[in-house]
Amino acid sequence: MTARLSRLAMTCAAMLAFAATQVSAAEITVDTAREPVTFAAQPEKVVVMDIAALDTMDALGVTPVGVPNKLYVQYLNHLEGKAEPIGSLFEPNFEAINALQPDLAVIGGRSAKQYEALEKVAPTIDMTISGADMVGQAKKRLESYGALFNKRDKAAELEMAFDAKLAEAKAAVKGKGNALIILANGPKISTYGASGRFGWIHDAVGLPEAISTIEDATHGEAVSFEFIRDVNPDWLLVIDRSAAIGASGDAASTTLDNALVHETKAWKAGQVVYLDAANIYIASGGIQSMTHTINEIIKAFGGANPS
Repeated sequence: MTARLSRLAMTCAAMLAFAATQVSAAEITVDTAREPVTFAAQPEKVVVMDIAALDTMDALGVTPVGVPNKLYVQYLNHLEGKAEPIGSLFEPNFEAINALQPDLAVIGGRSAKQYEALEKVAPTIDMTISGADMVGQAKKRLESYGALFNKRDKAAELEMAFDAKLAEAKAAVKGKGNALIILANGPKISTYGASGRFGWIHDAVGLPEAISTIEDATHGEAVSFEFIRDVNPDWLLVIDRSAAIGASGDAASTTLDNALVHETKAWKAGQVVYLDAANIYIASGGIQSMTHTINEIIKAFGGANPS
């Protein structure tokens, strides 16, 4: 009896050892902005050079060892002191990154041009979110980070919560008129349509465009105050670039406070909405950022108070 039990124990131990080997050998493949990348194991030490990526990873409870010197959005300030500063979004501090000996470097958007240079320091993935279907891309990134960092359940939970917010926003804007999205950069203004970088607001919540012939350009279509008056939107959604990057110059509220804009339905109805600029301009594509923006839409259009 004792011998049989001994053989059974040895068999179980062998099976457990085999299972452990299989788990440790399991590969993780994630989609990136360039091509799918396969990892032999979960990265433990990560540096992040993109605010949208940092946003989503933070929501999942992943704390990098290195982050940009400036985080721009207040909800990521808690990372200061927890991670080492590793340069700006445009100019990484390669010496500081190398000193951390990361298993992985995550870049995207403004830092994407540093891909080849960073690859010489650490395995690097480009998680840029741009172009059409921003919401779909943001969800894919969320799922990729969930798989990469063994946070699949948390990723699914965040996606469900985000979808619920989108549904709430759709209900809030329904029948409330059209909107024009404006970016103010000091005295200069440009506009973005549904196919532009901020156009996901139109697509994701079903908010009609005030005009459908806006040029699809990275920096929007430069327009005049006469243009805004002639389009005459029901709502003006405003992004203040200077506020987003912490630059000096006229605030968007000052720029738009003029006689021509005063003639619009949006101004007369008090339907000029100043979105949190850093959230949508710097961190757009991050699950927290997009949730914050959707909450602003819900509140502005008369939905439930944001949570």
